Amino acid sequence: MGVDLSELVEDIKRELSFGELKGKKISIDAYNALYQFLAAIRQPDGTPLMDSQGRVTSHLNGIFYRTISILEEGVIPVYVFDGKPPEQKSEELERRRKIKEEAEKKLDQLKKEGSTEARELKKYSQMSIRLTNEMAGESKKLLELMGIPTIQAPSEGEAEAAYVNSLGLTWATGSQDYDSLLFGATRLVRNLTITGKRKLPKKDVYVEIRPELIELSDLLKKLGITREQLIDIAILIGTDYDPDGVKGIGIKTAYRIIKKYGKIENAVEKGEIPKQKITFNVEEIRSLFLNPKVEKPNTDLELKDCDEKGIEELLIKQHDFSEERVKNAIERLKKAKREAKGAERQKGLDQWF
Repeated sequence: MGVDLSELVEDIKRELSFGELKGKKISIDAYNALYQFLAAIRQPDGTPLMDSQGRVTSHLNGIFYRTISILEEGVIPVYVFDGKPPEQKSEELERRRKIKEEAEKKLDQLKKEGSTEARELKKYSQMSIRLTNEMAGESKKLLELMGIPTIQAPSEGEAEAAYVNSLGLTWATGSQDYDSLLFGATRLVRNLTITGKRKLPKKDVYVEIRPELIELSDLLKKLGITREQLIDIAILIGTDYDPDGVKGIGIKTAYRIIKKYGKIENAVEKGEIPKQKITFNVEEIRSLFLNPKVEKPNTDLELKDCDEKGIEELLIKQHDFSEERVKNAIERLKKAKREAKGAERQKGLDQWF
């Protein structure tokens, strides 16, 4: 689920207009986006969208229509898909699996009891979300049919998205998590795939969600620390590689400790952190963020012509999408890509003036 750095970034993040993103490429953590679609695109009782055969289609609905909306704003998305996760992430993955299993049991119980409490049904339905390999594969295939650039990461998608950004191939990364900053992304754009009016959890209140920008250099300058020290702060509060972190240490305390001692080992040596509380390999986790398994993309990241027949086959024939809506969306897609390409060319020319 990523590291929660929200308290540290609060003062330096800023809202973005889509005008500021026009003509720019954003490397998006595909799995992060797909989970957002699976969570948000549901019936009032929390049931995901399904086709006539009972197969979930929320992810396809989101990746298709939301990607078109992003393109219509002049933003060029580059979706990065996860590869094999590092061994050190197995504890976190097992923890997530158990949470989903418990949520599924609770949801089944509520349904057997004939519960009509929509909020509870939706809560446990969302908690039990599973993104299968088949869903991810279909999403990647749909993007390729749409002519949208995709990258297959050798390991963590977020690490690869950050690496692509650090190479200058994209302007920023796009994710709801903050991990890409730890992986070295120069910029992080949040809320890109969920902009618009959204309902607050457990409240009948709607708010307008807008893109947010966090620049790594600004964050490090404000905090007066290095990226390595930001990673150490994250390790203390818990990452996907050490989910529990150091018990009793929150983000403010972690920041104070690293600011004072420079790194975790120094704080342990000075007795600030009891040695027995470090139940994980600090250097190994630090290295996973500083030297993740990544590789330079072996394909260009340009928009290509879409395969209209292929899109119609996948969405309309295989998954019962509305023919009229899909065909209208394809026309929007073609127009949006032409305009996004034009905006990117203009951006390139602007740098010379």
